[in-house]
Amino acid sequence: MNPIPGNPWPHDMVIRIEDAPHALFELLWLREAYGLQPTGDDLPPLLVRTPAPAAAVLDADTRAHWERAWTRLWRAASVHAGREQDHDQFPRLLAMEPGDPDRENLLRDMMGPTWRDEFGDAAFDDPSYTDRERSTPEERAAARPHTLTDNPEHCDLEALVPAWRVGLTTIITIPCQGEHTRRVGDNALLVTAGTRADSVVYRRALSSFT
Repeated sequence: MNPIPGNPWPHDMVIRIEDAPHALFELLWLREAYGLQPTGDDLPPLLVRTPAPAAAVLDADTRAHWERAWTRLWRAASVHAGREQDHDQFPRLLAMEPGDPDRENLLRDMMGPTWRDEFGDAAFDDPSYTDRERSTPEERAAARPHTLTDNPEHCDLEALVPAWRVGLTTIITIPCQGEHTRRVGDNALLVTAGTRADSVVYRRALSSFT
């Protein structure tokens, strides 16, 4: 709440690291497990760990439909992952009765657009997805810095502060290959985990926000 003498971190700067965007993880898995090839100039690279192919085989019409939907849902889910959080939503949800007609709308707003909303759960009823779900928490925990001083935001503070001053509040990380940086909405930056882990590349990504 108050400045600490000698601490270079601005006392009022808060940066949220969204390293568990579930809707995005599902889309990334689905794209590779079903061999989709959506088009777009801002789509993410392939996953670092390639999932096993899904058991189901898509017909040509379904594949084309899914590929078009994938691009649209990726962009919408990315924007939702980076939006400012409304901390009053969850208490409001708990206070609502199960049959309250506004409860579903509030829950949908909290979760954001997902593949399941449009296509149901069937695509994820597959051993490849089960394996991915089991391994993801361990992979994410192993990738996190062990100490505060090892945190990329502290290591690359010189590049982070100018980005924060012009509106950056959220950094979304995805487990994809190589360098990939995209501005998402007015206040968020989407990067690969590898980008955030490499100081030179991460500083370049942060500078792109300004």
